[in-house]
Amino acid sequence: MDPTQPLVLPLDAVDLEAIPLVGGKNASLGEMIRALSDEGVRVPGGFAITAAAYRHLLAHSGLHRQLRDLLAGLDADNLAQLQAAGAAARALVLGAPLPMDLQQAVLAAYRNLGSPPVAVRSSATAEDLPDASFAGQQETYLNVQGEEALLAACHRCFASLFTDRAISYRQINGFDHLEVALSIGVQRMVRADLACSGVMFSIDTETGFRDAVLLTAAYGLGENVVQGAVNPDEYLVFKPTLLQGFAPIVSQRLGSKAIRMVYGEHGSTRNLEVPEAEQRRFALSQEEVLQLARWACRIEAHYSQRRGQPTPMDIEWAKDGDSGELFILQARPETVQSRRSSTVLRSWHLHAHQAERLCSGRAIGASVSSGVARLLRHPSEIQRFENGDLLVTERTDPDWEPILKKASGVITNQGGRTCHAAIIAREMGITAIVGAGDATERISDGTLITASCCEGDEGHVYRGAIPFSMEECELGDLPPTRTQILINVGNPDEAFNLAAIPCDGVGLARLEFIIANHIRVHPMALLRPEQLTDPAERQAIAQLTEGYAHPGDYYVDHLSQGMGRIAAAFFPKPVILRFSDFKSNEYAKLLGGHCFEPKEDNPMLGWRGASRYTAPGFREAFALECQAVRRVREQMGLTNVIPMVPFCRTPEEGDRVLAEMAQQGLVRGEQGLEVYVMCELPSNVIAAEAFAQRFDGFSIGSNDLTQLTLGLDRDSALVAELFDERQDAVVSLIQMAIRTAKRCGRKVGICGQAPSDHPEFAALLVREGIDSISLNPDAVLTTRLAVAAIEAELISGSPAATTSVSGNDP
Repeated sequence: MDPTQPLVLPLDAVDLEAIPLVGGKNASLGEMIRALSDEGVRVPGGFAITAAAYRHLLAHSGLHRQLRDLLAGLDADNLAQLQAAGAAARALVLGAPLPMDLQQAVLAAYRNLGSPPVAVRSSATAEDLPDASFAGQQETYLNVQGEEALLAACHRCFASLFTDRAISYRQINGFDHLEVALSIGVQRMVRADLACSGVMFSIDTETGFRDAVLLTAAYGLGENVVQGAVNPDEYLVFKPTLLQGFAPIVSQRLGSKAIRMVYGEHGSTRNLEVPEAEQRRFALSQEEVLQLARWACRIEAHYSQRRGQPTPMDIEWAKDGDSGELFILQARPETVQSRRSSTVLRSWHLHAHQAERLCSGRAIGASVSSGVARLLRHPSEIQRFENGDLLVTERTDPDWEPILKKASGVITNQGGRTCHAAIIAREMGITAIVGAGDATERISDGTLITASCCEGDEGHVYRGAIPFSMEECELGDLPPTRTQILINVGNPDEAFNLAAIPCDGVGLARLEFIIANHIRVHPMALLRPEQLTDPAERQAIAQLTEGYAHPGDYYVDHLSQGMGRIAAAFFPKPVILRFSDFKSNEYAKLLGGHCFEPKEDNPMLGWRGASRYTAPGFREAFALECQAVRRVREQMGLTNVIPMVPFCRTPEEGDRVLAEMAQQGLVRGEQGLEVYVMCELPSNVIAAEAFAQRFDGFSIGSNDLTQLTLGLDRDSALVAELFDERQDAVVSLIQMAIRTAKRCGRKVGICGQAPSDHPEFAALLVREGIDSISLNPDAVLTTRLAVAAIEAELISGSPAATTSVSGNDP
């Protein structure tokens, strides 16, 4: 043993420079204690048993040669051979007594700590390093009490350097088994068994969106979250406005949290069922979520400074049930999304199908996989698993990694976005759906299935092999354009992914998707539940709104989170958010909707848009939308949101809507609030000057403007061939709208596919000086290139840019 290297060091005596001596985990703990304690970041105290102590054990017992001979020539694909070698290696280490001087050093440090219950965690010198990202290969022991138990846990920790999974990983990645050493971290236990714990990332793990903190939480000790034994609560917090003092929780999902890990007898741990009432409550308060997110930002900033490059972090945390204090248990650099190229856009598409949906869970990533479902209860069943199969199981831990290497996907009953299956799936690049609840009951072994993660936050498993495709797009150097190229967004779950597409903001954020898919209840049914006539609907609404003091709060909460997630994804670029524009027949389909909606012969021209907002039958519902916008702007700090009024028939109707907004605290011109109006009726164009006196901008809705100008129903197949935005009458109105808006000093844009489908139509818009064109995501890049070329031609005077537009010819 090198006498200059200590066997034990206090955690506050080490930092990142000590990784060779104490491993990445302990070095990181010491770094945070030394650098961030004064900033309020709490890390439990403790000490590190150094890698020198491990080498001292091997040298003292003469194990080097025996271990080297035992581990020589292993085949990483021969599971039986690995298991036999691992068992023999662990037996050798456990059979060698800990040297007396090591025992004395460990016990002295433990007594100096006050001999409390402790966590004993491995910290390998190859763990948590850039080229060795698989943490958790060695063992962790919680609630270790007493000196004898501590020494025994340390001995088992040393032996765990030779778990089957650790040997396999080193073999595959070319690490010399005897060059990798093990340090042990001994930390005072945080009484999370009386409170909660979890994991957070300072990056969105699915999309690589760097401005969000993803946080998961469950009751009890944190091993259940890490191992995927529970479906935890999940939060997304927007970092830029958080650091400005706002409270931007843009998403929160309630997990089932069915079990909690607590202390058992004699220093053990055990799982208890969580009462249903607790399961239906969030484990953390909003202020605790924000505090942890602020710590995540501070930890990320410190490590980024130390490493000289942006360093998103993977962090474990816990709350002490005795003191109520929050603690950071460990932190390491995130190793998947932070390394992915930002110059390549990859998108998966599931082709149209009528396949049966078998189950759903949390989507990990955005890929799709088809293959044979293989239901396995234990990793020892690896012989049944073929390359390309999809693993279906309760949950995974590191022992499953040899199987996951062969899999095209994994589906688990339990787990959240920070569990083992999710993390390993990202690292291996395979499709994963976690927390599906009953996948092992709904999917039969040997069935051909398709696992789809390309449909938003929810991942779905379908029967059969459904055709799908994957597209890659090199972004390269895109030319700038005077005309802003905006994007249309409906589903908030897709917003962080869509933010990677180079654009100038959101030209149309629709509320209808949030209302129909996230809220699912008619707003008046929440405000006037006594008018509901169907007991089943009453019960369904009561279940959805459980935990809210007032059912209307449920509406505002979900609506503001959907709005906020879209606004955060593109911040500080403008996000034009259209107030709800369901027709009466569409509103009637929501829970309770039929009690509040009239039966109209022509809903397209009936009670929709602005006419609803001040009407007695909907005014209270519109107030909820206004409250949600206020929360997004004032509490979340997302002032890039620009509300827009749809289907506003007259300037006087616009006055009434603006007055109603003001009554709800949304006063145009105050706190930078702009309000836009849709230009989708001929009256909007004819009276554009009057509308311009009331609103800050126009968004031309070419679909409604076309059908109302030409007097046809765009949904009717009988007249579908007549629908064309390039008709002279429509083009004239669009030109008039743009020119009037420019003359009045108002912004004007257009939403629709016509500019991407018809280059001559795009040329007309650019020539008229339109400020923005908003498109569906798949058309943004090609349209930007086309607009850049048109603008260049206009500057050069090329006749190609002045081609006439007409859809009159057959």
